[in-house]
Amino acid sequence: MKAYKGNIIFTKDASDFTIYEDSYILVEDGKVKDIVKEEPDCEVEDFGEKLIIPAFNDIHIHAPQFTNSGIGYDEELIPWLNKYTFPTEAKYADPEFARKIYKRFIEILWRYGSMRSVVFSSLHKEGTEILFDLFKESGLGAYIGKVNMDRNSTEDLIETTEDSLKDTREIIEKYRDEKLVKPIITPRFVPSCTNELMEGLQEIINEEKLPVQSHLSENVGEVEWVKELHPDSENYGSVYDKYDMFGTTPTIQAHCVYCTEEEMKMMEKQDVYVAHCPTSNLNLMSGLAPIKEYLERDIKVGLGTDVAGGHTFNMMQVITSAIHVSKMYWLYVDKNKSPLTTSEAFYIATKGGGEFFGNVGSFEKDYAFDALVIDDSDLKDLDIPVKERLEKVIYMGEDKHIIKRFVEGNLIEKPFN
Repeated sequence: MKAYKGNIIFTKDASDFTIYEDSYILVEDGKVKDIVKEEPDCEVEDFGEKLIIPAFNDIHIHAPQFTNSGIGYDEELIPWLNKYTFPTEAKYADPEFARKIYKRFIEILWRYGSMRSVVFSSLHKEGTEILFDLFKESGLGAYIGKVNMDRNSTEDLIETTEDSLKDTREIIEKYRDEKLVKPIITPRFVPSCTNELMEGLQEIINEEKLPVQSHLSENVGEVEWVKELHPDSENYGSVYDKYDMFGTTPTIQAHCVYCTEEEMKMMEKQDVYVAHCPTSNLNLMSGLAPIKEYLERDIKVGLGTDVAGGHTFNMMQVITSAIHVSKMYWLYVDKNKSPLTTSEAFYIATKGGGEFFGNVGSFEKDYAFDALVIDDSDLKDLDIPVKERLEKVIYMGEDKHIIKRFVEGNLIEKPFN
């Protein structure tokens, strides 16, 4: 048993913060056992007035797009993919290039306190295995998916259906028993996958009971494209549902800006997670996602940076963007949907997305001790309550304010030596 002392703040649910000032959080075997006011009879690490918060969980991010961050945002989604993203991802056929970039990618996740993430790799098998191995070495948690795409891409970034399924099976076989870094089925999105590929992935899902990640209703043009490719399907989500990729196993669908009433009902009933990516949706002119609607329907919501559609790894910036987007949604779309509160946005960045990994993202009993220690001393110009201190950190915080990072009770000093 070990205890950590500080000002402990987290969200059991989205409605408000739970706060234990000047208290001790007890950790045993990487799990939270209790939070107490009196000093316990065990080793104590005293962080004084600092804040102790759950680590962030980034449930939608593209590792090979890292080098494209901040580039090409004069374009909408599909032109941006063709002009910038696909040519960049093709470079990951080179294992040394993949190793160099992926190592930097993980270092920056660590720097900004995203201690678990749900990651798209590229379609390259060797590069994806490098990404798995680097995450294992780093001590950070992740679901990683080798992208599957056998149509509608550039000539140097496409695979045969047979190779796509073969490589996917081999990666699953190699990494299925890992504790912190696990495989996830990853069709890029409906337009990039033939029916044959989707059927093959469906077979793997039902054999292996693996989770799924993809994209849903991100952009108006994309939604129309799916209608053209699948004219007999009721909606975009029903295409995934046909192939057991809509809640048959734990499923994350990114963006969900233009979901229909029928899709929302399916998402609620089938426990599909929404990965809300506000910075990306603003950068690529995709739109304002109805996140308050999803929360009111008890649809599961987590937060994604969506690098490189999103320009930043800093989850504090993404939290504030989620709040800003919800304010614009209230102002311009639906006055019945109040903007996200700070606690709601913090919740989806921690426990909301963390639950995809299990008991992650909170400091309730038996939750993994995934934590950040925040030194906000340079922001404390006023004597303000702990809740307002956290709000100030969220709006004004930088990576320098994160001084300690834990995953399942393990202090991660640096991801690589």
